[in-house]
Amino acid sequence: MPVAELTGATVAQPRRIVFVLFDGMKMLDVTGPAEVFAEAGLAGGRYSIEYVSPTGEPVTTSVGIRLPVGGRAADTGDPDTVVVSGGDALATHPVPPELVAAVRELRPRTRRLVSICTGSFALAAAGVLAGRRATTHWRHTRRLARAHPDVRVQPDALFVEDGGIFTSAGVSAGIDLALALVEQDHGPELARTVARNLVVFMQRPGGQSQFSAPLEIRRPSAPTLRAVVDLVSAQPALDHSASSLASRVGVSPRHLARLFADELDTTPAKYVEQVRLDHAKALLDAGHGVAETARSAGFGSSETMRRTFVARLGTSPSHYRARFGTTSASRRVPGSSA
Repeated sequence: MPVAELTGATVAQPRRIVFVLFDGMKMLDVTGPAEVFAEAGLAGGRYSIEYVSPTGEPVTTSVGIRLPVGGRAADTGDPDTVVVSGGDALATHPVPPELVAAVRELRPRTRRLVSICTGSFALAAAGVLAGRRATTHWRHTRRLARAHPDVRVQPDALFVEDGGIFTSAGVSAGIDLALALVEQDHGPELARTVARNLVVFMQRPGGQSQFSAPLEIRRPSAPTLRAVVDLVSAQPALDHSASSLASRVGVSPRHLARLFADELDTTPAKYVEQVRLDHAKALLDAGHGVAETARSAGFGSSETMRRTFVARLGTSPSHYRARFGTTSASRRVPGSSA
């Protein structure tokens, strides 16, 4: 008879973490988060890690390594957490129907559904992201938004949680998200221990920017547009209405809007809001107060900034600031104030 039965003690069962693998998956999208859960197990957490594929057959990764799996996704029972890795083809080709079917099959049977990088395309194709906030690698956020307009894409977040569904950006963000899940399960001390053991940072909350890649890397070719974006970036607190920006560079607001649409795939207002949001996040990360940040970033008031944070990041500025030293996943805080 087991010791637990003799003593009347209840032994907590390990949380089953099931990774869904498929041909062409990025190996680091699996091994990075898996190492976090494995290390957490060694440090006192209770996890078991399993690997399945939609068909139960071995898969070939993006680097050509053949990986065996433990069986079919449909036969894995009711796991605690399901993780769908990314793969380059998911963003550029139709998601394999067997992968879509596996996600749909597992969604109602798991407490948490997670995607790493472009795995969000598989979740979107399965319909589980409809009406939800989500993210993916910055290189593919616009593609995800165009392909699935019912998904509320957060283009610069490291990871996002909405209703038990977690999506993350690229490889290292998958590690950040896995640490956040460990913290959710076992508290910040164990998560910090895992981060130290793996020699990774613990200070990247989900709402932190993917280094604002869409804004910083896509340099406009039109001199007029370059002048506008340089001005907005250098002085976000100025009046940056469409008419004001257009008059500064001697064009009509309609012409300026066309330039933004053609080169940056956005509007002047959305661009200004993104720059101000990035500026505000940097100030909060550095320890500045909410009211001071709102003025410096150009929001005008703490309430205006709060509405932008809640809409774009799912959290208030004060909660974002308080969370900078932890991995906690982005969450919408009902009735929260700045």
